[in-house]
Amino acid sequence: MATVNFSVPDDVKVAFDRTFGDQNKSAIIADLMRKAVADASRRKQRQEIFRKLTQRRAQRPAVSNEEVRAARTAGRP
Repeated sequence: MATVNFSVPDDVKVAFDRTFGDQNKSAIIADLMRKAVADASRRKQRQEIFRKLTQRRAQRPAVSNEEVRAARTAGRP
């Protein structure tokens, strides 16, 4: 298992100690780090999906407003 040393503002440490004083702080920090890694991965996936969708938008055929209106009303009573 690795050891990680980092600095945090004093008010954050005080609040963390007050909130999690009776719990395993290493486990809490490890869980927060796992969540941060997962969040970053999801953010990267969303950005890649957005990029692909944006690229594909330029390849879609253009349709006029009149054609859209006609498609919406086609077959309706």
